[in-house]
Amino acid sequence: MNNSDAQPVSYRSTLARMGGAQKPGRGAPPYSRWVNRRFGRWLAAAAFVIGLTPNQVTLISAATTFASLMLVIFVAPAWWLGVLVALLLLLGYALDSADGQLARLTGGGSKAGEWLDHVVDATKIGVMHSAVLVSFYRFSDEKDSPVLLVPLGFMVVSFVFFFGMILTDQLRRSAAAEAGKSYAKPSGGGGAMQTLVAIPTDYAVLCLSFVLLGAHQVFVVVYILLFAAQTVILAAVLVRWWRELRRIDAGG
Repeated sequence: MNNSDAQPVSYRSTLARMGGAQKPGRGAPPYSRWVNRRFGRWLAAAAFVIGLTPNQVTLISAATTFASLMLVIFVAPAWWLGVLVALLLLLGYALDSADGQLARLTGGGSKAGEWLDHVVDATKIGVMHSAVLVSFYRFSDEKDSPVLLVPLGFMVVSFVFFFGMILTDQLRRSAAAEAGKSYAKPSGGGGAMQTLVAIPTDYAVLCLSFVLLGAHQVFVVVYILLFAAQTVILAAVLVRWWRELRRIDAGG
């Protein structure tokens, strides 16, 4: 039963209502667009029925994600550990989608809720790559290997990507408000092609790579490839964002 309604709330009817609480998916990475949002919708409907708030869902998402990363830090890599960590990370990711969908279902989010969501996401980036670094150092023979620099580089790229995306979006909103216009986030291009190009940046792909945690050398190779791909893509989007903001400065 939802706390704001004296009548029982049906999960099925709530799920049907969730269709109107979706953000446009054009250009989003494949898993995020077609899988994670659906899982998030199911979880958001369940959260609504039992009376959870969006902020509570955000905190549950954070707890799930950080619990999985503590396993990476403290437990020696094994096949079962990789599977468990990947599943927990994907569950945390689905809950991260659910909090926003629940907020839109209940009438829109709050500034405090948006702040909490971004702070959790930023913390998650740092803890994830730190956990990989600690695991490499504790449980492999690479204590003096340059491989230990990869999680540090990946952390920097991920932070810059996240901060650049958030800041660019905020500057777009600010420019639209100054011009007295309604804000609509640009789709950035051709939909299907952009979706395919974005695959290496999909957080779910990184989560799924942890399935290989027990096969250390394979995991290292996949992790390095994801790092390299995200670095190249970051360089490209930084140029695009810079040019876009220059056009905004010029009144375009």
